[in-house]
Amino acid sequence: MDVIPENIVDFHTHLFPDKLIDAIWGKFLNDYNWDVIYRLYHRECIDFLKRHHVSHIVYSNYAHKKGVAEGLNRWNRSVLDEFPHLYCFAAIHPDDENCMEIAKNIISHPKVLGFKLQHLVQHFYPYDERLFPIYDLVMEKDKRILFHVGTGPVASPYVGIQHFEKLLKTYPDIPANVAHMGAFECREFMDLLNDHKDLYFDTSFAFFNGMDMGFNLDPSYLEKNKDRIVYGSDFPNLIFPREEEIDTLVSLGLSDEFYQKVFFNNGMELIKRHSTV
Repeated sequence: MDVIPENIVDFHTHLFPDKLIDAIWGKFLNDYNWDVIYRLYHRECIDFLKRHHVSHIVYSNYAHKKGVAEGLNRWNRSVLDEFPHLYCFAAIHPDDENCMEIAKNIISHPKVLGFKLQHLVQHFYPYDERLFPIYDLVMEKDKRILFHVGTGPVASPYVGIQHFEKLLKTYPDIPANVAHMGAFECREFMDLLNDHKDLYFDTSFAFFNGMDMGFNLDPSYLEKNKDRIVYGSDFPNLIFPREEEIDTLVSLGLSDEFYQKVFFNNGMELIKRHSTV
């Protein structure tokens, strides 16, 4: 793994309060037969990643229903204040009557990079007009949206390239990260890069050899777009050892510049741009 930088920026991890992450792990097992192998709570996750050469951690969480976001963001604020080199895509849900108040409150935190939208779980479309004030706020404050909007690992009526393209017709310049390399529709999502200059992808859960979902294009797509990809692990919500994805990326034999940019430089540039610490 000599090509991997000594310090890594992990741009896609998940931290939740203990009871909520327990419920998520239970749902994974009951609904999808995914047995998460890293049953670690947030302090244990942070410690694990630091011990594995992750110098900067970007995590996200999401409000799975109305009434959850405000309390979750209070928790986010306390965790961000406790740990250095920790950054967050915060929670929001358009069903909350005080959605914009919640958004304005948490986006003011200097280590909040923007918001996470998990369309598979939250059951609304990315072009839902209730989200437009959130998008306007994000762009006004120079923040980002992390979208889980691809059809992998599980499809639903709310995810897919057609929904994201519909959003881009209204917000062509939205600062966006697409999780999981846009799987299963990797080609269609990556074809958007030329026309949307603030669109990035993360590698999370997309390079495990044992998964049917994942990046399914020639590695030349990665090399060509190395300025627009950040490494993410999806830790701790993994059913394969974390190292497998890193090893798969290394086995592709891409340029040293690719690994330096994807594992460190690109993530740090986004952190510096969207945080004020």
